[in-house]
Amino acid sequence: MIIQNTDNLISLAKYIDHTLLRPEANEAEVLKLCDEALTHAFRTICVEAKWIPLVAIKLKGSEVLPITVISFPHGNDTTEKKYQDTLAAVQAGAKEIDVVLNRQLLAKTDYAAVWNDLHQVVIAAGNIPVKVILETSELSNSEKKIACALVKAAGAKFVKTSTGFSKSGATEDDIRLMRQIVGPEFGVKASGGIRSYEDAIKMVRAGATRLGTSASVAIVQKEAGVAGAY
Repeated sequence: MIIQNTDNLISLAKYIDHTLLRPEANEAEVLKLCDEALTHAFRTICVEAKWIPLVAIKLKGSEVLPITVISFPHGNDTTEKKYQDTLAAVQAGAKEIDVVLNRQLLAKTDYAAVWNDLHQVVIAAGNIPVKVILETSELSNSEKKIACALVKAAGAKFVKTSTGFSKSGATEDDIRLMRQIVGPEFGVKASGGIRSYEDAIKMVRAGATRLGTSASVAIVQKEAGVAGAY
């Protein structure tokens, strides 16, 4: 299961955050998600924080990481709540944090507040990497650029396109723009609307270093059938 990216052959599975964030998801579905991630060697599984203790136990001893979301999907929790929720998630076993940007603060051009909101999550996370979800479909290109700069300045490790719960998800243009702003070494996660192998390939080629999707199994199964075509 490989793709051609620059001059290296890379396993697409290692890009994938195997995701289940439906509020009505149950324990059986979460355990199935874990089994799929272990079978296909996905990078992580991304679930609501309430499932992290279960998932951390299920994945213990494997290379698959349990990760969760904070202030999801709207991003308008108080900074203190984001801080406390991040502390709790890390204590429960989360190995990465995906926090939603407060777009209301961004729209008000209160950039100091946006920075502080994100920086407090970074502090709470400690050595755990933080990704910041911009919800790019709701932002102008100018806002996307400013948001990317603030994310980087706040000490996060990734910018991420979308929650998957807005009007649209990741686009190649947004990935290219985000990559341009954050530079070649910073993490860029494409999420929302990645439903096929072809979608995944496009995002990686546009500059994504991580993919958030619930269609992970279908993506790698298709990849297995066409390996060597890219």
